[in-house]
Amino acid sequence: MALEALRKSLASYIAPKHLEQKEAPNTFGLDWLLTPNTQSGPVVSPQSAMTVPAVKACVELIATSIGTMPVKVFKRLPDGSKEVATDHPAYRLVHRTANEYQSAGKLRQLLALDALLYGNGIAFPVRVDSRVIDMVRIDPRSVQITPHQTTGAPIYTVYKDQQNRKVQGVYSARDIIHIAAPTSFDGISGVSPVYLNREAIGLAITLEAHAARLFGNGAKPSGVLKFARQLTSEAIDRIRTSWKAGHSGSESGGTAILEEGADFQQLALSSVDAQFAEMRTAQGYEICRAFNMPPVMVGITDRATWGNAETQNRQYLKFCLRPWMAEFKSAYERQLLTEDEAETHVIDFVTEDLEKADLAARAESYTKLRSAGVITGNDARRAENLPALPDGDTLASPYTTSNNAPVNDNSPDEEAQAA
Repeated sequence: MALEALRKSLASYIAPKHLEQKEAPNTFGLDWLLTPNTQSGPVVSPQSAMTVPAVKACVELIATSIGTMPVKVFKRLPDGSKEVATDHPAYRLVHRTANEYQSAGKLRQLLALDALLYGNGIAFPVRVDSRVIDMVRIDPRSVQITPHQTTGAPIYTVYKDQQNRKVQGVYSARDIIHIAAPTSFDGISGVSPVYLNREAIGLAITLEAHAARLFGNGAKPSGVLKFARQLTSEAIDRIRTSWKAGHSGSESGGTAILEEGADFQQLALSSVDAQFAEMRTAQGYEICRAFNMPPVMVGITDRATWGNAETQNRQYLKFCLRPWMAEFKSAYERQLLTEDEAETHVIDFVTEDLEKADLAARAESYTKLRSAGVITGNDARRAENLPALPDGDTLASPYTTSNNAPVNDNSPDEEAQAA
């Protein structure tokens, strides 16, 4: 009952403890969302950016990958291998349930979404007797991150909500789980890829809107009507209305009937129209670069082959996901492990599911290294997060019989007699 009451009173639990903020800031760092912030015209915000299919695919793929990969607490063993520490109090928080209404994976997914769209994912660790019992997400739009004037350490000022500037709590780095985007201008607060690459996203929004107008308005002039004489305004309006009714929307492509001695002159496509599809494809690649995403992972397959598609899958894990995984790993270990436990335990992602496609390559590599006597069986098992075996520390190659052949100590005479 005491724990239930504590959870229900979390809002009052988050209160200023040991730091003071003398005045509230004027903005929440979101003023760039309120006015056009791109040369192409659109306002690029987290919400508008997600209307671009390439951005949505990149953001959702990274966030869902972080959320669905298992995270476990491991204990380091004296031989250098690791075993899962299911008895550690943090195991439940990172592997099963982060709080009474969210799974551990769902919280990671939300924090990754916040970091991707706003630059920072923020969670509050609820402690009882110095032990974290729950982790609760905080809307990053209601948090201001500033460096301490003396030490430069981050100070987190949490406001009641985005509109109300009433300070709800001020915390140090020890009190906050902070997932920052890889890019940072001050070393403590991440900067969203959406903000950094707003010009590329804004151009994609402009091209998308242009395509919608292009196909929504079938009366886009592919040519002009020329008349031998000057027309009255009434005649111009009548011909314009008749032309749109007969050649726009579902009626486009029909046979034109000209009147008033009109002559139809076809217009050549402009360079922008001729390369429109190429421009849209190029923006898809630009957005993939913004998120370090291999294009094939978000359905851009015009340059994909059987060979490079598998390579791009490996690149997705190595170059796209690894930095985010490292950020979660360090943030969790700072909050969920004591200083003594940090010497004997680690919190890490289990990536076997993403690496299954590369299992054959890894097995071949282990085989060659074992045959050459470079690694032992236990070395290979440790690389796969498997426990060591009692007889797995020998460098002898298991692929030859000479290592295990019995020693022949018979004399030549004994050999002759045996023959």
